[in-house]
Amino acid sequence: MSVESCVLQGAEAGGFILIQDTVKCTGRGLLKCFINAALKRGEDVHVLGFESPETEVCAGLDRSCVQKLHFHKGFPDPLGWTRRSSFTVERFASQHITQLIKDTQQAKASVLVVDSLSLVLRHHDPLVFCQTLQELRKGGVIKTIIGLLHSDLHQQGIVGIVCYLASTVISVAPANNERHSVAKTTRRTKSGKVMQEEEYFSVCKDATLSVQAKPRQPGHVQKERDVSEADPTSNLTFNLRLSEEERKAKEKVALPFVFSQEKKSALLKPTPGSGRIVYEPDDNDDFDEEDPDDDLDV
Repeated sequence: MSVESCVLQGAEAGGFILIQDTVKCTGRGLLKCFINAALKRGEDVHVLGFESPETEVCAGLDRSCVQKLHFHKGFPDPLGWTRRSSFTVERFASQHITQLIKDTQQAKASVLVVDSLSLVLRHHDPLVFCQTLQELRKGGVIKTIIGLLHSDLHQQGIVGIVCYLASTVISVAPANNERHSVAKTTRRTKSGKVMQEEEYFSVCKDATLSVQAKPRQPGHVQKERDVSEADPTSNLTFNLRLSEEERKAKEKVALPFVFSQEKKSALLKPTPGSGRIVYEPDDNDDFDEEDPDDDLDV
């Protein structure tokens, strides 16, 4: 599944979409595209905003659907030191989040967006953190979890565990063209099959996704065969290729043991009397029709 399809369609029930970024390339714009697409599908979206204010999260979203967005303020006091946040990192537990959603839940299951999982993971035991995610996925009140993870802030082993829990992982990285970023999407199906796709994308001001073809490098000429593929005959001291005249001359040469159609017909055409054995007895032949074996000394 491409990153555009993933944004537009979301994930199946119980899905966990993980956006993985680094300091070199932020994934927050892509996270906003997921929020905007979910709102347009008519889904209720709950955002646990630990790293960005509500005004920044809502900027560019479709105004006709923004009433379905429930922002739970964790910024700028995610740890609750000044009591300015309605939801703190400490309350990141299945029972608290489930109750939070039930208080405002409509008929449908909601989409939970966590901005970001890194802040939660730095203040929770990784085992408890993973258990919470699993409980939320199976709790029934949440249809999909979408989380942003700053992978360069954690040990690779912990990042790997979180990625293993996700049904879809989108890793973003900078591209040579500053207007685009690279998204590598890895999706694991229920059967266990892993599918990967890499694309170039940009985020528009209206929080929609624009997927682009691979930008060509300056001076690069696209040929029938990409120049990055090595030609094994390029450095040989002799020529393995045929000119047009050589090719035509080769086609005219009759190969040995290859019969023409005329010769095949002549050889296979039956002639009168062919296939019969005729024996004419000699004058000295001793042939007795009554006892053909009387010459045997038995």
